Amino acid sequence: MSEKPVYVTQPFLPALEDFVPYLEKIWDNKILTNGGPMHQQLEQALCEYLGVEHVALFNNGTIALLTALQALRVTGEVITTPYSFVATAHSLLWNGIKPVFADIDPRTLNLDPEKIEAAITPQTTAIMPVHCYGNPCDVQAIQKIADNYNLRVIYDAAHAFGVEDAGGSILRHGDLSVLSFHATKVFNTFEGGAIICPDAKTKKRIDQLKNFGFVDEVTVVAPGINGKMSEINAAFGLLQLQHIDTAMHRRRSIDLQYRQGLAGVTGIRLVEDAGQRVANHSYFPLLVESDYPLGRDELYEKLKANNIFSRRYFYPLISDFPMYRGMKSAHRENLPVAAKISEKVLCLPIYPMLEDSSVQEIISIIKAV
Repeated sequence: MSEKPVYVTQPFLPALEDFVPYLEKIWDNKILTNGGPMHQQLEQALCEYLGVEHVALFNNGTIALLTALQALRVTGEVITTPYSFVATAHSLLWNGIKPVFADIDPRTLNLDPEKIEAAITPQTTAIMPVHCYGNPCDVQAIQKIADNYNLRVIYDAAHAFGVEDAGGSILRHGDLSVLSFHATKVFNTFEGGAIICPDAKTKKRIDQLKNFGFVDEVTVVAPGINGKMSEINAAFGLLQLQHIDTAMHRRRSIDLQYRQGLAGVTGIRLVEDAGQRVANHSYFPLLVESDYPLGRDELYEKLKANNIFSRRYFYPLISDFPMYRGMKSAHRENLPVAAKISEKVLCLPIYPMLEDSSVQEIISIIKAV
């Protein structure tokens, strides 16, 4: 049994003394927020690391999603996945937009392009897919549908930091991509987020929207929100970025240990990578099938009894929650794959400071059943 609790994910925390010089710079600058030097440095550093041209930082990923929808003036209906964190659909409701849920692909667990096309109505204005667990959506198929029906595409890329396909960053697809820098993410700023912008004009509009709509001291051009990232959070991001390659390498090692250790275990199905050139191993989901001796929830409780806190992520479906389940598209008969996956999924712990001994203990418990 683990001596200390083991969680699904934990923030990577560099040494405290490494953070002190950043705090001293903030103190000397006497700028705590409003796009200060640390904020500007982090935006530039992220552009270089991610291979994108424009990044707009936010105080969290949810406000970034809200603002992305505002920036593109999305209205009406938006097709999205029921298999995600609730912020995906909540951002639509907060903008007065109706979410329309479509089913997922059983292999990638992302929105199924065929189901997207079937859900389009005259009121549909956009698609909001999610790169689930950092596995890329079928971006070519989704873009083809969007082009055919003149729809916007906003990717919830909360899990997809650093992920690349054959052409480069997965974040370059769609009209906008939105990242989360929450403490549990691969790259974090304690709390934070970002929108990847395709051009300087779009970034300028987004920067105005996240600062109440201000253009200058006396001019407000839009009903914006306060979505600015503080200098403290930006400084922590700059420090995190120095260690991100080491952290990603460690995640890759843990992922490999799980895959080797659990290969061939009857009733345990490992979710495949979706063919990305660079993966970030942000989560390690597996599916507990009917021929495993324990049900998913029983395995969850068994791990918990050993001080190992896995997560049924995503369960329940977004479409099962009270504010959504009355919608026609939320009915389970319309979402058979997502409903089935949500009853089977279990995410195992994966983070840079997770020790090999803990990984092997988790594998042993699952195999011993």
